[in-house]
Amino acid sequence: MRWNWQRPDWPQFQFEKSHLREAETQFLKGSGVVVGAMQHLDKDANQQLIVQLISQEMVESSAIEGEVLDRASVQSSIARQLGFAPDKRRSTPAEAGAAELMVDLYRHYAAPLTDQILFDWHAMLMNGRRDLDVIGGYRMHAEAMQIISGPLHASHIHFAAPPSKNVSFEMARFIEWFNRTAPTGAEPLPAIERAAVAHLWFETIHPFEDGNGRIGRALAEKALAQSLEAPTLTALAATINVHKKAYYLELHCASETNHIDAWMEWFGNVVLEAQSRTLQNIRFLIEKTRFLDRLRDKLNTRQEKALLRMLAEGPDGFQGGLSAQNYRSITGATSATATRDLADLVSLGALNRTGENRYARYSLCLG
Repeated sequence: MRWNWQRPDWPQFQFEKSHLREAETQFLKGSGVVVGAMQHLDKDANQQLIVQLISQEMVESSAIEGEVLDRASVQSSIARQLGFAPDKRRSTPAEAGAAELMVDLYRHYAAPLTDQILFDWHAMLMNGRRDLDVIGGYRMHAEAMQIISGPLHASHIHFAAPPSKNVSFEMARFIEWFNRTAPTGAEPLPAIERAAVAHLWFETIHPFEDGNGRIGRALAEKALAQSLEAPTLTALAATINVHKKAYYLELHCASETNHIDAWMEWFGNVVLEAQSRTLQNIRFLIEKTRFLDRLRDKLNTRQEKALLRMLAEGPDGFQGGLSAQNYRSITGATSATATRDLADLVSLGALNRTGENRYARYSLCLG
């Protein structure tokens, strides 16, 4: 009995609940801070934040699985679907489907989980795919559902999920638990505990031919949102992607036992880090608005273009700082004009400068 679902105690996950108590408390406190920070945003900034965070979640969740989505296309599609802005970009089927899933999650987070919701999510996510036997339904193939790496002649099995004939039964049991443990259910569970167990349980069943990781992370977001009674803006997938190697290792270890203390602790830390990342994004957006207001009518078109390009990088900033050569590439300015523009931005308090001559680098001065 190598895998957790093959053991007699499946799916009775065991862990020390007291070890999550502090994380649960911090999460609830942090949620209040996030709500308070968002109250400082005007309507346009609030909409911008929502689109940014929702799109980031799906782009990063897809990146975990090795699929690259164009961030701008996903953002444009999400903005259109939320009614915030017309869609001026063409999205690929994968980008449009990913955006549709995240918007559905954002709008209907409070709805009880059903097979049909999961089927709809799968159909959205697999938009445009022609290589799967079942889209919008649980897998039905007779061969084993395995996660494998390496060449065919020397492959390594990281995990083997329950056979397809068991999936409907396993998912019925999972969905009943998910709804029963919701805040409005008969046996509500704390936010992080429920999200952590839900994600592990769903990934163990692996009910679809493809897309299980992305849908499983969306389910964790749904669990967190239901616990907060608000659409979640927790940057969960973005944070998991930063720790992708550890994520797969923790999932693998948890797939071999139903004693999951290590998984619960790891997931709790990730949720708190994700919440901190969200708060950082909100504060950055507030600082960005104040920054641009302070410089209104003081910039030429080249300077404005360069600053907006730097701001587009978000809280983590422009990789390595802005150089004069970067500035010329962004704006098309000559060398002499770039030097004057950058010196003017420093005097205006828009940029900080470090280094000299060709080693000079510039960073935003948002404080």
